[in-house]
Amino acid sequence: MAEVNSYEELRRKQVEENKRKLEELRLPHLSAAVREAGAKPKPVKRKAPPRDIADLGPPRRSGRIATLPEQPDYRDNVKLGTVKSQKKKEVKPDHAYAISKAEELQDELGSDHPTFVKPMTQSLSTLYIPAQFSMEHLPDRDTRLVLVDDEEEEFRILYRPHSSSLNAGWRDFAEDHELVDGDCLVFQLVRRKLFKVYIFRASSYYDSDDSDN
Repeated sequence: MAEVNSYEELRRKQVEENKRKLEELRLPHLSAAVREAGAKPKPVKRKAPPRDIADLGPPRRSGRIATLPEQPDYRDNVKLGTVKSQKKKEVKPDHAYAISKAEELQDELGSDHPTFVKPMTQSLSTLYIPAQFSMEHLPDRDTRLVLVDDEEEEFRILYRPHSSSLNAGWRDFAEDHELVDGDCLVFQLVRRKLFKVYIFRASSYYDSDDSDN
């Protein structure tokens, strides 16, 4: 019996010693804090009230798409397969006069047959057709197109779709009609492979009543 009491006394002293050490380390306080934190309920996240669709306003549109023209502009001169940033150049008065006359005729011709306006440059070996016009209206393989002038004379010109251009035969047409830099042409596709061509001379600017000279 004495041995049991001695064991209990030793165990009691050991427990008290452990409590003292825990008090020194403040572990009971930390344990209590952990238990208290675990017992606290987690805050419930409130869902934002649904927004009225009318409050959202109209959908945003890309500025680039919003400014695209509804109708194709066949006066651009971008070759197929290329992207060029063209700087605006100052147009000479006689060149501008020929272009304005060509555009007036294009408006008068209406939309029964596709048309495009083409100002002439110093190069006469090749004429580049606006790429979009070629893709929409011309054959997708090398072929001969017929150009008919004001006198109903026909010229057969080689058309190459990969470059959207008139090649062999174009120089003959240009030289025969004495085309120069600044002249402007209207091409009207009256049949699948036949263009009616109208020529406006830049030199007419100096003979017109519109000239200030």
